Amino acid sequence: MASSTLILTVTRACNLRCAYCPTVKDGWPELSVDDALRGMDLFLERFGGGNIKLFGGEPLLAGEVVRAVLERAAELPQIGHVYLSTNGLGLDEGWLDFLRTYPKGILTISLDGKPDDNRKFRRALDGVGDAYDHVVSLLPQLQTVPRVVVTQTIPPTTAGRAGENFRHLRSLGFWRFNLLPGYYIPWSEARLGELRKGFDDIRAEIVGAWERGERLYLRNLFTLQPTPFFNTGMIVDTDRTIHPSNVGLSGSLDELLDQTRVGDLDDPPSREELEAKAAAINGMLESKLPPRVWSSTLAVDAELTRLCRSLYAPYRRYRRARADGQEAA
Repeated sequence: MASSTLILTVTRACNLRCAYCPTVKDGWPELSVDDALRGMDLFLERFGGGNIKLFGGEPLLAGEVVRAVLERAAELPQIGHVYLSTNGLGLDEGWLDFLRTYPKGILTISLDGKPDDNRKFRRALDGVGDAYDHVVSLLPQLQTVPRVVVTQTIPPTTAGRAGENFRHLRSLGFWRFNLLPGYYIPWSEARLGELRKGFDDIRAEIVGAWERGERLYLRNLFTLQPTPFFNTGMIVDTDRTIHPSNVGLSGSLDELLDQTRVGDLDDPPSREELEAKAAAINGMLESKLPPRVWSSTLAVDAELTRLCRSLYAPYRRYRRARADGQEAA
């Protein structure tokens, strides 16, 4: 269990309606500042600290909560990094000025690739601007913010263009990436074949960049979760309940919330209770999901694992070459 991670679901609201996103968006409260800070205190008590992830929905719709957590985390030596995952629409000069000098932040922005593919599934609510255009308009400022990661979601219909979209995102100046194939949706054998070819294309792009000495970081090489897509740790949901996994974010899985709940902020679980419940999550998913959806999820995860394993040796060569170059300098 990734017990060294606190995940705060600050809101389930979102200003986009992405076709592949499973998050339940309506009818849920927003985590208050006091409850978010209480969750941090419990995390220190139970686990002694670690990293924090701020999720939604769209976390920047609860900007006051996000800012309070970031400011508190900066004061706590027990907290390592704070990950803020956003669709980018809430970013502005004020947020970027703050994040530019924030010592613990990792800003993760969701972009799927070229404009048409990004807009194909990321549809905004009425009165909300285009996410791609907004993020691109901020590129000069974003390039001055340390540790910006782009998550490239790859649904089945764009799997064949995964490499093309990856190169486009690189052309915007980004060099830290996280790949996210579409989980918990059915994939045909043909689409899985396209995903494999897309990953091979991305691999060639990454290895070529490393051989040329270019900066290129793939977060997937350094993360390992026991459950595909969902995160494991101490999860505080917007209703103050505590879980070992955020599988309940999915509308199709929300009935699992009663099974995964191990307490709340008033009656928190022990570390042992969290870890015992975490061990049961995959079994819950397999019994709840349609067989084709579960098998597709395992299949796309296997393709991502195959890609990562194929990159470890080139990455080690890249790191050695950089070290040798620094020593020579």
